[in-house]
Amino acid sequence: MAKTTKNKQPIGIFDSGIGGLTVANAVCRALPNEEIIYFGDTFHLPYGEKSADAIRYYCIKIVKFLLEHNCKMIVIACNSASSAAYHTVLDFYKGETIFVDVVNPLVDAVAAKEYHKVGVIATKATIGTGIYEKKLLAEQSDIEVVSMATPLLVPMIEEGFCNNDISESIIKQYLSNEKFDGIEAMLLACTHYPLIKQNIESFYNGKVNVYDSTDVVTTVVKNKLAKKNLLNDQKENAHRFFVSDFTPSFEETTKIFYDQEIDLEEKKIWA
Repeated sequence: MAKTTKNKQPIGIFDSGIGGLTVANAVCRALPNEEIIYFGDTFHLPYGEKSADAIRYYCIKIVKFLLEHNCKMIVIACNSASSAAYHTVLDFYKGETIFVDVVNPLVDAVAAKEYHKVGVIATKATIGTGIYEKKLLAEQSDIEVVSMATPLLVPMIEEGFCNNDISESIIKQYLSNEKFDGIEAMLLACTHYPLIKQNIESFYNGKVNVYDSTDVVTTVVKNKLAKKNLLNDQKENAHRFFVSDFTPSFEETTKIFYDQEIDLEEKKIWA
């Protein structure tokens, strides 16, 4: 396959639903020449309530779909999927494409700062794996990592309650937990959470550094493509956005996560 053809191949991005559109949005802004193919597994959402084995099965199937669309890179834009299935898809599809997850870039960014105590908030599935604690401790043995599942935040965001009194009240309830006393950084370990980053930064009033995955993942995407000489130097405008179960409410909710109007296509890969 000619290099120019590889350069023009799309970047695949997938999530358990539409929260991963925050990552897709960031990638499109940083790499405007790239074509994106997005897949949201709305048939099975939320992954945060699913078993690790179920998530691995879903991810294998979704990656197969994206490979059939000739993706030169696949971004797992979901912390639950990254936690449970990243190494599984790496092994299952070894050498077939480039994979980027959302956990490792966030861990690397935080570990580089050598904090003494950090907090992590995420879905039940992500917190249940303990993946952030394990990876941060592997990078820095003396770091203290305190984690909390925050299951109300995803439905709150999808209902449009961001940066208002309702979101502030729920966030305050979670972040006021004494386990977070003395943290120097907070990791927003869910791709929905960038939409409430402003609320969280306001809660800490500049005293805690708040990290989300969008910018750090985008940097890794760009660097990996550049290293392989796979960056597209010609503008592509053929982005496609698939979901495994379409409802008008999903399409309406995309406006919260993506800064342009998009059309969702239903693809029943589970049929």
